[in-house]
Amino acid sequence: MKDILLSILCGLSTGILSAWGVGGGTLLLLCMTLFLGVEQREAQAINLLFFLPTAGVSLLFHRKNGYLDKPTVKTAALPGVLAALAGALLALRLDAELLRIPFGIFLLYAGGSLLWRTWKEK
Repeated sequence: MKDILLSILCGLSTGILSAWGVGGGTLLLLCMTLFLGVEQREAQAINLLFFLPTAGVSLLFHRKNGYLDKPTVKTAALPGVLAALAGALLALRLDAELLRIPFGIFLLYAGGSLLWRTWKEK
């Protein structure tokens, strides 16, 4: 029961934070690895596969609200789906140690760029 509640709490909190503009996939990845005991490479594969239906739903809502740039969707949708699938498969095949350092660097860069942008706007 504890695992189910923790999973729900992680999903709810990452969903809320991502609605505020924080990278939900990154937060979900951190929750899976830090709190749910999922190996990093499996968490990255799950995260990439989770992106596909989320992106599809987002496209529907953006189209409904008139925010969809159709030429961009036509050129980016198929490569994006293929890249997400390839990345998920690659993440499952690579050694987890190979993924930790680049992901850590990415998190530091992403956090630093958010802080820099916030500081620059003030």
